[in-house]
Amino acid sequence: MKAASDEAIFDRADAENRIIVSADTDFATLLAARKVRSPSLVLFRHGSQHRPSDQIALLNANLPRFGHDLEAGSVVVIEPERIRVRSLPLIP
Repeated sequence: MKAASDEAIFDRADAENRIIVSADTDFATLLAARKVRSPSLVLFRHGSQHRPSDQIALLNANLPRFGHDLEAGSVVVIEPERIRVRSLPLIP
């Protein structure tokens, strides 16, 4: 879905009960505007690892800590110094 629109990615992730993983902050903005509980989002920000192999390692190392949050509907923001979790919807 590399060439798909953001809306198409959201719709497919929601329909297939998937989680979006991205470094594109537009996804968080769109998710907030939608005022929905799904799909969940993992967002890599501010100089966090950009190589896919490093991102996979970070996800695998931290998934036990925030996996339940993602299942319940959340945005997980991974930054170099911390990981933040916000429940969905971002705007009630």
